[in-house]
Amino acid sequence: MNYLEQVTYMKPEMLLLAQVVLLILLDLFSGKTIKKQFDNIACGLFIVCSVISALPANTGEAFGGMFTTTSMTQIVKVILNLGTILVFLQARVWANNEQTKHKRSEIYILTLSTLMGMNLMISAGHFLLFYLGLELASLPLTTLIAYNKYEETSIEAGAKFVLIAAFSSGMMLFGISLFYGAVGAEGLYFDSMSKLLSATPLQLLALVFFLSGLAFKISLVPFHLWTADVYQGAPTNVSAYLSVISKGAAVFALMFLTLKLFGNIFEYWQYIVAALIVLTITVGNLFAMRQTNVKRFLGFSSISQAGYIMLGMMGIGTGDPMGMTSVVFYLLVYLVSNIGIFAVVSVIENNSNKLTISDYNGLYKTNPYLSIAMMLFLFSLGGIPPFAGFFSKFFVFMSAANDGWYVLDFIALINTVISLYYYLLIVKAMFINENENPIAAIKTDGASKIGLAVCLAGTLALGVFSGVYTGLSQFAY
Repeated sequence: MNYLEQVTYMKPEMLLLAQVVLLILLDLFSGKTIKKQFDNIACGLFIVCSVISALPANTGEAFGGMFTTTSMTQIVKVILNLGTILVFLQARVWANNEQTKHKRSEIYILTLSTLMGMNLMISAGHFLLFYLGLELASLPLTTLIAYNKYEETSIEAGAKFVLIAAFSSGMMLFGISLFYGAVGAEGLYFDSMSKLLSATPLQLLALVFFLSGLAFKISLVPFHLWTADVYQGAPTNVSAYLSVISKGAAVFALMFLTLKLFGNIFEYWQYIVAALIVLTITVGNLFAMRQTNVKRFLGFSSISQAGYIMLGMMGIGTGDPMGMTSVVFYLLVYLVSNIGIFAVVSVIENNSNKLTISDYNGLYKTNPYLSIAMMLFLFSLGGIPPFAGFFSKFFVFMSAANDGWYVLDFIALINTVISLYYYLLIVKAMFINENENPIAAIKTDGASKIGLAVCLAGTLALGVFSGVYTGLSQFAY
């Protein structure tokens, strides 16, 4: 097989690289007319390339097994592209405000760079490529988080994120070095290492360090302490990207690593994962109830949601196809619901600069459509039928139950009831609480309307049409 044929396996990554190079050239050499239309060019180009990426393509290994692509990796890359498009739509107002419009091109260039790193993580067949993808995904995110450089909270969030990212990457790299010491250089290929893992003490220690580093990226308790501070300090649209795309890519990477590499020794670390799930869901819920800032609230909510996503990992570790299908479906539902909530928060912040839950008191009187949309997204995250979130939770619960984790399911179910309380607090604020001076009527921009419409359609349709879940199940394993 020649190198040109192998490169065709990297179609999404090559398209992202071409977009980044083209946007950099446009930013450097284009005139004022082109630069005024930079948002439209960047979004339009990305949509076209995402459609091309979604077309069926060959699957296989490239470059000696360092890069692998399957039907499921292609699907999850399409899901990440969809989420990025929705974030771009809701970010247009922020990108064109007085503080950022002179450098708005960097938003698209940096975001696509992180997305390329996430794709490499997902398709990696070797620890070296996985780590390079992780760093490519993390470093541009630091710049995006600290993008509002005149705001102390944004700078603080960027500093916290880069320190945590460096620490977690160091832990992961130490784990990889221990794997190297345990199995040798050839074992750094996932296919080879899966045959060499025998759960020796050194290998298990390496696994603990490696998974701890990845747990930071997913915001699993007790590796979660950075999440709420970064979500609050970062620009709202960047927080949306962090909560869905970045977290989703890390979960997808762990899912494929479990499938390719660690599944053979899952019995040795399954109880660690179970403990992380209980801690993550419970701590996320308890702290979410105490928040008054909407973005911090969504930060702890995302921590709790990460615990539910990890329920599906219990099935993946034992080879149950339902585990993989439930995780991918959950993240798809989480994508449309959570980005929808951030879209509403972004619209309100851009027009009123209000970010506390009490500011939403009486919102329905002046902004009924935004209030209804927010309510539906919250119902979906809370798992209320017939919205998509109910079925996504049902499938991960079923996946864990199939493998005998009934106690884990029961604890998660109790926590679901708790989560309904704090999700309904925002609904209560918008529809029931009195406010003599509610947020004034807001005229939503066209791009945000499109993004909200897509998120609403996804939240409703994914809960009604079973074909999506059935279709995903055909590509599991």
